[in-house]
This record gives sequence, structure tokens and C-alpha cells, in this order.
Amino acid sequence: MKLSFRWYGANDPVSLDKIRQIPVVKGIVSAIYDLPPGEPWPFDKVQALKKEVEEKGFSLVAIESIPVAEEIKLGSPSRDRYIDAFCESVRSVGENGIPVVCYNFMPVFDWMRTNLSFRLEDGSYALSYDHDELAKIDLSSGAQGLPGWSAAYSAGELRYLLDAYREISEEDLWVNLKYFLERVVPVAEEVGVKMAIHPDDPPWPIFGLPRVIKDEAALERLVKLVDSPSNGIALCSGSLGADPKNDIPAMVRRFGGLGRIHFAHVRNVKILGERRFCETAHPSCAGSLDIYGIIKAYHDVSFNGPLRPDHGRMIWGEEGKPGYGLCDRALGAMYIAGLWEAISKSHTSKCKST
Repeated sequence: MKLSFRWYGANDPVSLDKIRQIPVVKGIVSAIYDLPPGEPWPFDKVQALKKEVEEKGFSLVAIESIPVAEEIKLGSPSRDRYIDAFCESVRSVGENGIPVVCYNFMPVFDWMRTNLSFRLEDGSYALSYDHDELAKIDLSSGAQGLPGWSAAYSAGELRYLLDAYREISEEDLWVNLKYFLERVVPVAEEVGVKMAIHPDDPPWPIFGLPRVIKDEAALERLVKLVDSPSNGIALCSGSLGADPKNDIPAMVRRFGGLGRIHFAHVRNVKILGERRFCETAHPSCAGSLDIYGIIKAYHDVSFNGPLRPDHGRMIWGEEGKPGYGLCDRALGAMYIAGLWEAISKSHTSKCKST
């Protein structure tokens, strides 16, 4: 397991120098943030990112994420051009020796929350979601009412996309995902990259948009779309765990045992009701997920890919990018490292006693 940390580049208030002070973190997860979606990533820009990370003593262990253009998800006539650009980006990543590319296939909004500053009982702030609150939001004048998305689309752009997706069913989205992977996975194989799809967040439809990567059955279908070790999963405990029907340790054992989990996000959430949840501190006692059980499952399947603490709370007066402050994610990294060490030593002790 390569314990890692997400870094949003030069404009991230959490600098690489600060991340270096978390003793267990050796890997960085990042991306190219100054190119528009659909434009290919040049080799030299990826190389420069890798060099910047390595100069601080880290390894660049995953790219999160290369955006998938809406034309690809919609199956538009122009999709081949965008798929070619995506393949070029994957090639630049692989030729720079970076082993994992995370991506998602969520239409329009690649994550959704209704509150970016939900106050928890301890006085900290976290991201939360309430499906009833989402239903009250009127998108006719754009995304102004959506936390985190207010400036993402003009009213016209959003109206166009929502209208276009009314013609796309979940089965259509699966067909378009298969078409995409059939083109991309051979390139990934050629350059030594593992493709890792991020689950839908949250794992149910929003605003009538189709969503497909939301449970174990979906992951089973995903790995069979293109049966290659390069076609895999970025298993996010928080995204899938927002639905209490999803058994995250069982998913880790199933798909980790198949060697198809290429990237792991560890996040705890607290279920507050039907399609209502908030994010919490990482320890199991803070939320509804068995983080110990999840980490043990990764250990039991000998997971050796990048694993990072996911969204953290804002604590101790820290301000910054919602979900991506330094302090709580650092606590999460230390908690995960402690669990891993304890499980490893317990396993070694049991082996010696037999």
C-alpha cells in the first residue's frame, strides 16, 4: 500500500512542504489543472508536474483526474476526437512512468453536495448531502444554487446538457462507457497505465441524470466491459458507502482479489437518513463505515496501489478548499497508517505462531 495525499498544484493552500511533514505520506496524487477538459495533456507538462513532486521527495503515484468530455458520455458524433485527446493524455502519463489514471463517467456533475460547511457536533465543518434539499434547487437559471458548482456552467450551457441527457438512459451510458474503454484501455496497456474509474458520488441519480457506477453489480459489469488488468476501479469508500446497502469490505475483497482495484480512497460518512449523509473524521467511531474492516480487507488482498485519505473536515479554524484542508486529512493519514501497521504486525505474529 502506498499511502498518498491529493495535491491541487501550485495554487493549493496545502503545499508540498506542508504535506512532507506528515511522516507516513510518500506519494502524491495530482493532475494538470490549467488545461480545459477535452484538450490533450502534453508530455512535457506531465513531466514538469512529476519533477516538481519528486523534487520534494515524493513519488507521483496517480493522476486524479483526466476529465472525460461530455461528448464522450453522450455518445455525440464528435466523441472520437475527444477520445483521441484522452488517449494522448494517457500516453503522456504512461510515458512519464506514472502508473494510475483516475477518471469518472458521471454526467454533468462529477460529485454533488448540498452543503460545503455542515457543522458537526464537535464544532468542525464538513461536506454533507440531503436529497430533499437538492430537489428544491431550480437549475433553470444555471448552477448558482449548487455548492461548488455555481461558476461551472452558464444557464445556457447547463440547459443544453440537461436537455441532451434526457435522451440518454442508464443503458445508453453503459454503451458509451464501453465504447470509450475499448478505445482507451489498449493505449493504457501499451504505456503501462492502470485505468481506475471513480464511483458515482453520491451513488444514485440526481436531477434525472443517469448514473451507473453505484454498487457491486455495477463494478462487476465494469470490469467485464473490457476484460483487462488495465481496466479497474478507484474504490471510494465514502462515495459507495453513502448507500448503506453497499458492503465496502466485501467489495474490497471481491475486486481487490481480482487485482482490479488500482486506487483507493478512504473516507468515512455518517448516514443521517434516506439519501442523507455528512462526511466525518476518518475513525470508524466517527461515522457509519467500518474503516478498520475496510483497511483489513485491503491488507488481506495484499493491495499495493496508492491509497489516500479522502475528504477531511475543517478543524482548528483552518480554511481552504472544502474537503481538502491539511489538518484532518493528516489525522486521517496517520489513522490509516496506524491501522495498517497494527494489522501487519498482528498478521506476522499469527504466521510465526503457526
